Formats: sequence, C-alpha cells, structure tokens
Amino acid sequence: MPALAQPLGRAPRVFVTRHLLPEVEERLSALFETTLNTADRPLAREELAAAMQACDVLVPTVTDRIDAELIAAAGPDLRLIASFGAGTDHIDLAAAAARGIMVANTPGVFTDDTADIAMEMIIGLPRRVREGIALVRRGAWTGWTPTALLGVKLAGKTLGIVGMGRIGQAVASRAHAFGLQIAYHNRRRLPLAAEQVLRARHVDTLDALVAEADILTLHAPASADNRHMIDARRIALMKPGACLINTARGDLVDQEALIAALEDGRLGGAGLDVYPQEPAVDPRLLAIPNVMTLPHIGSATREGRGDSGHKVIANIKAWADGHRPPDQVLTALG
Repeated sequence: MPALAQPLGRAPRVFVTRHLLPEVEERLSALFETTLNTADRPLAREELAAAMQACDVLVPTVTDRIDAELIAAAGPDLRLIASFGAGTDHIDLAAAAARGIMVANTPGVFTDDTADIAMEMIIGLPRRVREGIALVRRGAWTGWTPTALLGVKLAGKTLGIVGMGRIGQAVASRAHAFGLQIAYHNRRRLPLAAEQVLRARHVDTLDALVAEADILTLHAPASADNRHMIDARRIALMKPGACLINTARGDLVDQEALIAALEDGRLGGAGLDVYPQEPAVDPRLLAIPNVMTLPHIGSATREGRGDSGHKVIANIKAWADGHRPPDQVLTALG
C-alpha cells in the first residue's frame, strides 16, 4: 500500500469537483486551501486533468471518472483521492496504488437512505403507484371502482436480495415488516446468527435466486465481473410478472434485455434509480407505464450528504497529519 505520508506541514491544497452542502464547504475552506466547484456541473475531462495537476487532494464524486490515464498524468503533489460517496468503481484503484496515491471513501453513511428508496420501489411497483399518480395528474381518474389498478399483495411474496452487505441487510430488515419472505445471494454467506436476525434464507446460486424471486432487488457493487449480471438469460429465468429493482449501479443490468422483457409484458415492472449512461435515461423506459424512474436519489438526504462530507474532511485531516485516513480503500496493490 502507499507509504504513510509525513505530516504535510501546511494546509493541503484540496480540489472539490462538485458543490457540497454549505456547512461542508465552509469547513473544508476553513481547514484547507480549498478550491470549490461553485457552478455544480460535472467537470470536463480536461478540467479534471488540470485540477489533478495542481492539488494535493482531489475530492471527486461518482460523476467523475478517474481512470488510469488521468492518474498517470496527475501532478506530483497529488497524494490523496478523498472520494465523496461509498462506491469506488469510478476510480482506477490499481493505477492510484501504483502511483502511490491513497484513496478514501465514505462508507456506511448512505445505508439507510438507499434502503429506504429501494423499499419505496419494492412497495410501489406491485401496487402500481406510479401508474396511479400518472392517472390522477393527467385528470383521467374517474373514481373508485372494484377492478381499477389492481396490484399485487406483498405479504407472502419472496424478495430476492442480490448482495447482502450493509444496504442489502437494511432492506431485509425493512422488508420483513411488510410480510415479505427474504431470500438472498451473496459472494460470502452470512453467519447463521445474522441470517436468523434478518430472517433471511441463503440461496446458493444467483440463477436460483432470480428464478424464485417475486421481486428482485440489486445491492451488489459494480465491477468488471458484475457487469450485466442481470442479462437476457437471467431475465428469462425470472417469474412472469416479477419485478426488478436497481438502486446500485446501472451497469449491473443489460438495459436492452430489460426493456425487451418489459415491452413484451413478461415482467411486472422495474424500479430504477441508476442507469448505464447517466444522466441519459432511455426514452423507451419512460414510455413503459410500469417502470419507476428516479434520478439517482438513493443517497439524497441532507443528513447522509452532510455525514459523507464530514467523513471526507476527517480523511483529509488524518492524511495531512501523517496518519492513515480512517476510510482508506485498500487494494491488492495498495
């Protein structure tokens, strides 16, 4: 891993790529020599490259792709990438480690927020909430009838959770209160005691989980191995009328295969908070009535975004004082 720095002996030059909460920006500016992106727009690649030439610490977000080429061209003083957010798939960790650049993130602060958004879609899709809202807003609702907008009862259905980390476990805890039966697949099975607390049943293979779930919710990290983990073959394994929820990363799902299954009426719906090419959302998804499309707001609470910002500050301060950042991301090379 990169060697621990000596105390910097001066305020580090910190470049923040997006507008953060005012109290976070004020604290950053008070502690460090901070450059803020007050325009709050994603930086062009050349702007990001220029920033990396002139700072000790870069504070990127998920909208910034910090690839090997950018890292190789970074200035000699860049020694810490203190990312705002839990995910690190937007950073080439191996390239950073090879250059002796530490990477830190902000894990844990968005667990409940993301689980809440997942539950909103787990509940809303089977009960056709999106379709009901659209009906009222366009003035087409003609009143209550015994057979209008009939949905599906949650109690007794199987919720399949792909990825049983912090967020997957938080979803399981919430889902049980709605009478859902919890099944999960994870790279490593949870200890029996954790399964008992969550009342969750492990399924050995992803294929088996996909085939039995009435609602499938994705909470796996993005990686080269996980890209399109829900592809045409696995979508074909899903029950007719099953729902797919994705609050993790857009690349986990083969979007073309998903759209085809939705247009054919094989699936009961999809709830999406993430997309392969954000902020672009395929217009075919918007045209399908039983698809809930959210603008990547799984972590969008004032509390969560504030806590994430203060974790960034703690990571920078520890590094500048010559200590290991509390949330350093470790890699095989780093």
